[in-house]
Formats: sequence, C-alpha cells, structure tokens
Amino acid sequence: MRRREGFEASEKGRVIVSNTTSTQIQPAPVAIEPKSIRSIQTIIADLSKPLNKQRLKVRIEERRNKKSGQVAKIELPYLPWYQAVRYLDNYAPGWRHEIRSVNQIGDKLVMTVRIVIPCAEGEVWREASALEPIQGNGFGDAATNAESAALRRAAAKFGLALYLYDK
Repeated sequence: MRRREGFEASEKGRVIVSNTTSTQIQPAPVAIEPKSIRSIQTIIADLSKPLNKQRLKVRIEERRNKKSGQVAKIELPYLPWYQAVRYLDNYAPGWRHEIRSVNQIGDKLVMTVRIVIPCAEGEVWREASALEPIQGNGFGDAATNAESAALRRAAAKFGLALYLYDK
C-alpha cells in the first residue's frame, strides 16, 4: 500500500487523517484490488460447508402427530437472514438480491426473491418465495418476514444452510 503525505495506513482498509487538532478515520482513498473471480462450483462448495453453530438460532414449533393427535414441540435450527448475508458477502462477493414479486393471496402475502451471484461463468441466480400471514402475531411485519424467509430459501438453493432442511 502506498503512503500519501498526511495519511497513515491502517490494517482495516481505512486511512487515519492526522492534523494538529484531531484524528479522523475516513475511507481509504486507494482503490481495492479486485479479487479473482471464482467459479460457481467453488462458491457453492464453500456455501455448502457446515455452518458455525453459534451463527444459528432455534425456533420452537408445535407439530401434531396425524395418527395419535398428540402435539409435540420440536426445535428447528435456522440461519437468520443477517447471518446469511454475512456468509454470502464472504463467499460470493458482489452478490445481490432483488424482490421479484409481491402478491396478496387471501390474507397472505407472497414474496419472491432472487439472489444473483457473479462468477467466472457469468451471473448465476436462484429464486425462492415465502408466504406470510398479513395479520401475523409474530415478530415483524409480513413483508419483512416474507423477504427474510425467501432470501434464506434462495441462499439455500446455492447450498447455504441447505443441510438444515434435511431434518
């Protein structure tokens, strides 16, 4: 990294601007060197690796046994949307997501999300949808919850946390 007069490099890609009265942290004025573009197979292989268990959350859900009628509580581990974003940022730099459609079916909101990953082969995308009750009594509103679920499902189509769906 080149040093410029009045600037001091830091290890986090920022520049510390020093003057006689204060020290400020500002974005580095030097361009970041582009990383080599990876193949989609390599990206999917990385996204398919087992996740750090500390990144997962657990949701308790009640399921009714169809034969006996008994209700059992089961723990469902899942990857929160913000952790999925972090994994995508790390293993698929330059990825983006788009909301492709939002529809209302009765009292439900249906949202479709597309994740696009740039790779050596070009841009590869996967889509997924989610259905949420408009008048839900859980955390968040229907649109936020539907986007979160659809984003996680689209990421699972690239291998991210896909093994969690096996249980």
